[in-house]
Order: sequence, then C-alpha cells, then structure tokens
Amino acid sequence: MAANKNNKALNVPHLRFPEFTGEWNFEPLDTIAPNITSGKSKPAVGQYDLYGSTGIIGKTSTADYSGDMLLVARVGANAGTLQLVNGICGITDNTLIIKPRKLSSRYLHFYLQHYNLNRLIFGSGQPLITAGMLKKVHIPFGKPLEQYKIEILLNLIAERITAQNKIIEKLETLIKALSATVFNSLQGPLILLSKVASIKKGQQLNGTELEECGRYYVMNGGVVPSGYYNEYNTEANTISISEGGNSCGYVQFNTLPFWSGGHCYTLCDIKNEFINPKYLYHYLKYKEQNIMALRIGSGLPNIQKKALEQFGIKLPDMTIQNRIAIALDTITKKFDVENRIKKSYQAQKSYLLSNLFI
Repeated sequence: MAANKNNKALNVPHLRFPEFTGEWNFEPLDTIAPNITSGKSKPAVGQYDLYGSTGIIGKTSTADYSGDMLLVARVGANAGTLQLVNGICGITDNTLIIKPRKLSSRYLHFYLQHYNLNRLIFGSGQPLITAGMLKKVHIPFGKPLEQYKIEILLNLIAERITAQNKIIEKLETLIKALSATVFNSLQGPLILLSKVASIKKGQQLNGTELEECGRYYVMNGGVVPSGYYNEYNTEANTISISEGGNSCGYVQFNTLPFWSGGHCYTLCDIKNEFINPKYLYHYLKYKEQNIMALRIGSGLPNIQKKALEQFGIKLPDMTIQNRIAIALDTITKKFDVENRIKKSYQAQKSYLLSNLFI
C-alpha cells in the first residue's frame, strides 16, 4: 500500500496498491445499478426471510427477490443504513434494493459507507432517502482487480470487527451472569447507601468555562472533554451516578480525580472499613436498572438525592467483598481491553475508507 503523491492532480485515491496506475472512472449509480426500487413484500406465515430496513424482521410466504443485493433503509430513523443480502427472500417497502451490474455489491457497500448516505437524508419528522437521490450518486472505481483487492482488504477488517463484537457480547453476558449469581446469593439485611458513602451533586456555572487542568469531567453518565461546570474537587476511586437526562441512572467508576458536572451525583468518602469501593461499584452497576427505576418526571427524568440515599445494598463481610470485586474487576478489565481493540479496528477501517476511495 503506497500513498499517492499526485492525488491532487489525478482522479485517484490517496492510498493505492503499488501495482496499479492510471486514473479512476466515475459513473452515476443508475448506470451501475439501473433498476433501484423499493421492496414490496409483506409479512406472512412462510419459509422465506423478510428483510426490513435494518435486518430480518420476520417471514414471508413468497420469495420476491433473489441473488446478491445491497439494501438501503429508505425512511425513518434508520434511513441510509446499509446491509448486504445474498439469497432468496422478501424485502419490505421501507427498503431500497440495489443490484449492481458493473461493480460488486460489496465494493459498492464499502464505497457508500465512505460516501455517508446521511448527507442525502431530508425531512425532520420522517427522514427519507429516495431512489432518485441514490441514482445521482457518482461512484468512483479503478480496474476490476484493484476493486477486488480493495474489497478483500476492507472485508477482512469488517469480519474482524464482527468477530470482536461477538467476543464483547459474550463477555458482557458473562459479567451479567456472574453478577447475578454472586449478588442474588447474598444474605442479610439491606444497608442504606447513605450509610456507607456521602452523596454529593455537582453544580453548573453560567458562562465560565473551566480548563481541564489535568482532570476530566463527568456529566450525564460519561466523560466529556469540556464544559461549564462548577469545580468539585473529587478524588480518585469514587463512583458517579447520572442524575438526569437520557443517561439518568448510569453508574461508572472514576479512577482519576475529576470535575463533577451539574447532572451527576458523586459517591465519595466511601467508608473503607465497611466496604470495598469496587464492590460497591459492581453492586450498583448490577442494580443499574433498579436505580433507573427511581427516576421521576417524563419530559426530563431525574433521580432525587433522597431516593438515592435510601437505595438499599447488601454488604457481606470484607473478605467476600474483596473476592467479588477482584473477580468482576478481572472480567471487566478484559471487557474494556476488547472494547479498545474493537475501536482500534474501527479506526483502521475508517482510515482506509477515507483513503482507498476518492
């Protein structure tokens, strides 16, 4: 793979396999796939898979379509979503069907990922992409062998990301199963959360942006790079719980000191003689749905501090807490590592998509 130093002068991508030279062609999609239409299949009792805008949604009794196809979600929140299908199936009318003649469906699939069909979407109430819009998209391509090599390279990375997703899903299932086993088996009374930790709420300033100063911000269930937050000098090894918004009830462990945002509770001054902070985190993470059930309000749900203070936890002796914390920490760290690997592959794919196409 070599960088093309003349990419500004020629119609060629920035990165190319070194054995290929010459400019690429551009053709509108309607000459590559002349008959772009919406699906027509209906749900019914039958043996054939029925594809909707994001995948298989049921069965149908008639095989209306067959062969190698690229599907594009036509309408709604998923408009622009791409999926490859090869077989006998039904396809609903909220999905556009592309059957290319000059290029492979997989090559076209990767190019349209690079192109980003979201740029074509119009309409706020009901986002929409039409066949007419797709037909006008110009597709760049080199010689068939170059197309094939690009397709193979990107497909290998895509398959690796798919495999990585399966690893992550299995680890997530393992963490949930192990958490359920250990926490549901605990005996003894519930202890109020306020008895083992101080619960403080971050505050928000108007118009004064704080610099990070070597710390990070926690707000709305996640770490964000900047914001207009009141300085709340919280030490490491504390727990934050999102107080409001879409992530209301989200629990995370903070390994570094941070600035606390205005929609975030912080569990600090955890009484170490009674409780292992990591045990408390894993317990609350397992009980995250119960914490979310404390939300009040429909427009902008929030959790009241008093309700959180009265949330009950199980406290076995410190030896058992330590064992549980170590076991769940070990799996969680593995989960985090696999997530970072996935993000690396995704970044690599994004880089190649940006540079292997014009």
